[in-house]
Amino acid sequence: MKAETLPRQNLAEQVYLRLKADMHEFNLVPGDRLSEAEIGTRLGVSRTPVREALFRLRNEGFLAVEAKTGWFVKPLDFGKLDELYDLRITLELASLHKLCTQGPQDASELDGLKAVWLVPAAERLSDARQVGALDEQFHATLVRAAGNGEMSRVHWDVTERIRVIRRLDFTRADRIDATYAEHAKILRAVLQRKPDQAQLLLKAHIEQSKTEVRKITLHTLHEARR
Repeated sequence: MKAETLPRQNLAEQVYLRLKADMHEFNLVPGDRLSEAEIGTRLGVSRTPVREALFRLRNEGFLAVEAKTGWFVKPLDFGKLDELYDLRITLELASLHKLCTQGPQDASELDGLKAVWLVPAAERLSDARQVGALDEQFHATLVRAAGNGEMSRVHWDVTERIRVIRRLDFTRADRIDATYAEHAKILRAVLQRKPDQAQLLLKAHIEQSKTEVRKITLHTLHEARR
């Protein structure tokens, strides 16, 4: 079935997801310009769903548009990223406290994390994209396991908005090794129901990631695209 035969809403959703994936995979980086016509040709759709997708991404803060120059990926806003990281820390610390004091809603979720993060060094993954996805899953699972659906929803929104920056962390082998070690310590503290220790470890872990964000330059993003 050709894409054009699908309802427009589905087409716009497909274009939206493709463009967002392009940003998360560094195919599009801050400052890159986008052409409605080029996107439509590349994805085999008309300009209407392309425009709908672009406006949706603009409303979410990923893109901007100017009358003379058209659409472009917004520059990194480190002030906004700091705020998002602060919100992330608040949500995750609250979730960890509840998780450690009241237990998980579903114990199998923590079992799943153990199978990924409490493994010998020889069994660790090294692919940046895979580790980046598993890192998101680790933090999202801790929040979800605490049982507050609204906190989980807001946390996932934050995750999507900082995804590009977080995944740059895993283009370096030392950061992958550090993530495995730090996740293992956090998870063990949760399993042992030690809220203070778990929160201390988690905050240090996220603060380190936040520090790494400050080292990112446009050159770093272009290097990741290669």
